[in-house]
Amino acid sequence: MPTEPKPREAGARNDVIFSRRVPSGDSLPRDICDHCGFIHYVNPKIVVGSVVTHEGKFLLCRRSIEPRRGFWTLPAGFMEQGETTEEGARREAREEANADIALKDVLAIYNIPRIAQVQIMYRATLDSPEFSAGEESLEVALFGWEEIPWEELAFPSVYWALTQFRSVMGKDVIAPFTNPEGENGNLFPRPPSAD
Repeated sequence: MPTEPKPREAGARNDVIFSRRVPSGDSLPRDICDHCGFIHYVNPKIVVGSVVTHEGKFLLCRRSIEPRRGFWTLPAGFMEQGETTEEGARREAREEANADIALKDVLAIYNIPRIAQVQIMYRATLDSPEFSAGEESLEVALFGWEEIPWEELAFPSVYWALTQFRSVMGKDVIAPFTNPEGENGNLFPRPPSAD
């Protein structure tokens, strides 16, 4: 797959120079090659993952990479080209937790504009209770609801997904959730109260 030119990268014959301007027929400024007119679009990244359960417990991974190394997260990550969201969610569970999962349905679609992400989270179960830390995890564990390390969750969307999942446990069919009202991923919610 060819790589896109980067601003001010030395080309074979000419310098590739981009300037920021609004292309014809567009309304937003973009980086445009001054030589050939190539428009370099920067679009949000898609993250896929899942809330994975087994016998009433939740599968969490302690991150071995930045950002938020050492904090707990759900098995999730960036989609790869050529895969579906379902394939990406299953791949992430294998990469981070060496776990094979069965996807049920879409739990939520979150918008995190400050880091240009759209996150698609599924409800899932472990195919078997076998899992271990993958390359991007320090450790992986199953937690009961009261055991979840709420103060050590890596991202607000992990909290959202866990609490929204719990609110629909036992339901066969759900409508996907979105960001909680007024939330855009900038602040960490308080741990849920025991109920």
